[in-house]
Amino acid sequence: MTTLNRSTCRRLQKLPQINSVWEGDRRTISAGLPVVDEQGNELEVPSEGQGECIIWVDGSEGMVRSMDMVAPEIGPEAVVRTLLRAIEYPQGPAKPALPQKIVVRDREIQFYLRGVLQDLDIVIDYVPNLPLIDRLFRELQSEFITRPPKLPLQYAQGLLSKARNFWQASPWDILAEYQVLSIELNRWDVSTLYVSVMGMLGEEYGILLYRSLDSLKQFRAGILAHDSIEKLEEAFLKQDCLFLTFELSDESELADDDESSWELGSLPFSEIDPNFGTLHPLEGLRSIIYEEEALVMYVALEALGRFIKSSRKKITVEQFPALKNRYNITLPPVSPGIAKRTTQETPQTDAEQAAQKVQVKVATLPNIAAELFEMVSSVMEADSDEDCDQDSDEDSDEWDLQMPQLREDMIPDNSLSRICVVSWEGIEQLRKTAYFYQAAPKQIPAVGNGLPVVIVQTSKPKAKALIQNLQTAEGLEGIGFNPGEDPYSDKSFDLGIFQTGDGDLYLFEEFEFSSVHTADRQKWDDSCKKTKGYCGLIIAMGMKGASKGNPQLKDMLALFEVRSLSEQELGLGVLQRMP
Repeated sequence: MTTLNRSTCRRLQKLPQINSVWEGDRRTISAGLPVVDEQGNELEVPSEGQGECIIWVDGSEGMVRSMDMVAPEIGPEAVVRTLLRAIEYPQGPAKPALPQKIVVRDREIQFYLRGVLQDLDIVIDYVPNLPLIDRLFRELQSEFITRPPKLPLQYAQGLLSKARNFWQASPWDILAEYQVLSIELNRWDVSTLYVSVMGMLGEEYGILLYRSLDSLKQFRAGILAHDSIEKLEEAFLKQDCLFLTFELSDESELADDDESSWELGSLPFSEIDPNFGTLHPLEGLRSIIYEEEALVMYVALEALGRFIKSSRKKITVEQFPALKNRYNITLPPVSPGIAKRTTQETPQTDAEQAAQKVQVKVATLPNIAAELFEMVSSVMEADSDEDCDQDSDEDSDEWDLQMPQLREDMIPDNSLSRICVVSWEGIEQLRKTAYFYQAAPKQIPAVGNGLPVVIVQTSKPKAKALIQNLQTAEGLEGIGFNPGEDPYSDKSFDLGIFQTGDGDLYLFEEFEFSSVHTADRQKWDDSCKKTKGYCGLIIAMGMKGASKGNPQLKDMLALFEVRSLSEQELGLGVLQRMP
């Protein structure tokens, strides 16, 4: 039998022992029965089977001290773990303490606890009935029976199917959060929904369906105006919208891994949990949606899926034209009351009623998108000006530079940069599949082994942010190399430099001279001569696993085709590192 460590016993013996009798039990409960753990988190038994609930209550005070859910195959050690939490970290207002007596209704548990707790001076008795725990479980079961499901049962399968299709369509690949769509419904007390898709930055994935345009604008303005947790939470709760968000499934094997080792947007739907809900300024956050709300979500997701599929090649981050389309959506079976209201709100033809179809219109809102983007740009410019003012008061410990200034704030931290030559077949494929492509002003002759490129590899969110920053800087103009030296170590460097369309210069890598880099530079220079002075930048994702340091075509998000700049064109001279 496993016993407590002596140090654990000494720690527990220091706690006060109260004149109290605790009841403990381990019971099998029906699938779906909700319980709350000691942190107040709701636990739920998996729907595919049964689980067991371990509970410890203070019979003298009539309060639950700890509760836990375990799989049936877990051994009696789990009972002790839950008991130790009841002793040292009780939930609610209870304070850490040892009971004078414990009663259980299972002989096996009684004998096990006697052996484990023999040094703690706690009486452990057997009783045939535990009335307090019996009443608690009856109340839990009654609450479960009366609690509505998170999704209406008749729509749950259909909504989960729509969520799967939406995840697989990856609309965040083409739509930024500010590129708003409208869905005209005119049913179920909803006239028009205003849609914002989350996920392009790789942080949060989902869709927000605002019931009014004012709510959307107020929320965007609120999160841009405030940076305190309290103000952001207030702005969040003032939204008036339905939502669908995606998170890593609790059952995923990745749940215990470091989040930096995987990217949510690249995972299959089998690793994802979709969450439906609604927000309202007066009602707050609700993770349960009812029948009419479920129908709105069902129709909206189906219409959006069709619109994204037909418009995918017409919409990009840079291009958001005015598009619209109408769709006839077949409804799942609806209750008579809902069907009657639907007909009253929008009269239907006999054929539409027979097929239970509704017609909706989906459209892009380029003017609203431009307005929201301007809000973001204004805040970013203000933050940039403030950062510049702060930086001007600080001593530089980087490269001693002449004008124009060489900046070092473009490439994300912990990125990998290298120079190489990519075959023309790979370049041609990348031109067709890249998330972003900046073509050269002239056709590049496809001679030699391929195009000389710089590959910058980072995480997906940082890669997309880098692409956006380059676009904001009027694109990438050229790539060059400039000599640098560290007078304190007598080391020489080959400084890789980007020039953006607005004229700024950015350091992307310090290459220390070596036989390997010298060979790479020779290949680069030879290839640039064959391409008439053209080269490229590839921005790639994938900083974990086999892709790290060796990105494949699927990992490459952007291709910029630009001029190769000579030292004379850069005009920086030999740069020296400052202490």
